Amino acid sequence: MALAVAAAGLLAHLVVLVVLGFAAAIFLLQFFRDPARTPEGNEDVIVSPADGTVLSADPAPEAPAGASRRISIFMSVFNCHVNRAPIGGRVTHYAYSPGAKLVAYDAKASLTNEQNRITLTGPRGAVTFKQIAGVLARRIVFYPRLGQDLARAERVGMIRFGSRVDLFVPDGADLLVRAGDKVKAGHTGVARWKD
Repeated sequence: MALAVAAAGLLAHLVVLVVLGFAAAIFLLQFFRDPARTPEGNEDVIVSPADGTVLSADPAPEAPAGASRRISIFMSVFNCHVNRAPIGGRVTHYAYSPGAKLVAYDAKASLTNEQNRITLTGPRGAVTFKQIAGVLARRIVFYPRLGQDLARAERVGMIRFGSRVDLFVPDGADLLVRAGDKVKAGHTGVARWKD
């Protein structure tokens, strides 16, 4: 009798482990997905560099000259985490900054968290964006090299497990999104250069 109870207990534990393993595998497949994307509009449209929810589209204290507004996009663990080039252009600046691991939706995360800061310069001007690690993020990846030419919506990297991307909108462009909007990397237009 005791042997049967022990066997049943062992079987129950094995079933739980199999279910948990299956759930973890499904989560990882979902997290690391990389769907094909087609950018909206023409080259005058700046597309989102990340999937997620727009936290804000407001003036920012750390904005580079000529790009006073910042679109902050929060990526939950359920969003696709592949980041894409917001414009076609050359990588003219790249800098990595170690830092804190505050929750990515915290306004301070843009200034204090671990991050990559990238500037692409295209025919209409420069666009700067930041890949920002969140509390769960373990690695920020940026593939291109300084001086490399990128197409609009080209894959540029990813942030693993919950994070944020900030895009600084050039003053010569109109905003197309606002707080609460859902955006897709390499597809959703977030700003448009003025003629």
